Amino acid sequence: MNQYETVFILTPVLSDAQMKETVDKFKGILTNAGAEIINEENWGLKKLAYPIQKKSTGFYQLLEFKADPSVIDSLEVNFRREERVIRF
Repeated sequence: MNQYETVFILTPVLSDAQMKETVDKFKGILTNAGAEIINEENWGLKKLAYPIQKKSTGFYQLLEFKADPSVIDSLEVNFRREERVIRF
């Protein structure tokens, strides 16, 4: 298993419950695929360097995990499908 980290940005219009639900969804995807979550950090609402989807702020989230390389492709597909994620 390799060690990975990912930072993804959630849309700023989410409530705290919606943000936690989205983060838990991605943690569940990882653990169901056999990954081990090492560290999780919520960096909070930060200003973006440039507007993304007409938004100038976003909720930053960091996940560090150990997983097989095959897990990364499914994680990326789920990031693309989730409308709450504006960048990953």
